[in-house]
Amino acid sequence: MVAATLSETPSAAGAPRPLAVARWLFAVAALVLVMVAVGGITRLTESGLSITHWSPVSGTLPPLSEADWQTEFDLYKQTGEYRNVTGPAGMDLAAFKFIFFWEWFHRLLGRVIGLAFAVPLAWFWLRGAIPAGYKPRLLALLALGGLQGAFGWFMVRSGLGAEMTDVSHFWLSIHLLTAFFTLGGLVWTALDLRQLDASGHGKPARFTGLTFFVAVILFLQLLLGAWVAGLNAGLASNTWPLMNGRLVPETNWSQGVWWTFTHDPFWLHFLHRWWAWVAVAALIVMARKVKPLDRRASIAIHSAFGIQILLGIATVMTGVELWLAVAHQVVGALLVGAFAWGAHALGRRT
Repeated sequence: MVAATLSETPSAAGAPRPLAVARWLFAVAALVLVMVAVGGITRLTESGLSITHWSPVSGTLPPLSEADWQTEFDLYKQTGEYRNVTGPAGMDLAAFKFIFFWEWFHRLLGRVIGLAFAVPLAWFWLRGAIPAGYKPRLLALLALGGLQGAFGWFMVRSGLGAEMTDVSHFWLSIHLLTAFFTLGGLVWTALDLRQLDASGHGKPARFTGLTFFVAVILFLQLLLGAWVAGLNAGLASNTWPLMNGRLVPETNWSQGVWWTFTHDPFWLHFLHRWWAWVAVAALIVMARKVKPLDRRASIAIHSAFGIQILLGIATVMTGVELWLAVAHQVVGALLVGAFAWGAHALGRRT
């Protein structure tokens, strides 16, 4: 009787529609995945500092005249990146337009995702289609999206100083990890709603002890990856498994242990490539626990970390080839989604 009330067809106006809401959240998660890919391209093409201001409304459109383009280029010329890197390399207006496109498209996609979340949320809310107890969680996801935009601007601003040639790797990691956390939250909430539609009860899945343990290990690996990206530490070595002929690379400890663990590109590269195996071991244990509950989720976890390891090695050995590095970042996001799927299966209450 309850299951019939929650079914998708037919659905009376004002009745909760958990499956429709779940499908919408999965669609938004797919958009976030595209955003991660575009963000990776933006970073790898050194496009992030090409737009030196934040204009939420007028920034929706790119420059429409040569004069407008020249104005944007002149603003970019004031950055440390242009003065110390791209300017001496001979960047002209045509080259500037290329990097401007990727940063503009990245920001535009962020606006699209905001609308893709806010407008359907309002529609579902007004029609009474959101099941009881889920409105606060959906509002929290909306707030995360807003924070993601703010963190993105703080990241860009961190690189606009006269002596800066890159954004802060700390802000880059905050920006990227917030995207991953949002993706995981979207998948988890969609799975809760799908379970609600199937079973008719309102018990969301819980976070288990094993899930928390694996999440901490995975978080550290993703954080290291973000710092490696922000410091261009992927270029510290193009060999594997040794780094420039050594298992443990030469590392600068002269500025203290904390600085080395947060700034030294060789040490961070070393940590990222070997902590990955700790993450793999934890994920294998988790996937084995998940398999009897949801075989597809177990396969997704194994597939994601397996492909991710191969892409990471290939990215290093090709000197950070753009398409491989982007694929490595995208599969990292897919791994977060697979982890959320498996964690949900472990914490599901029937």
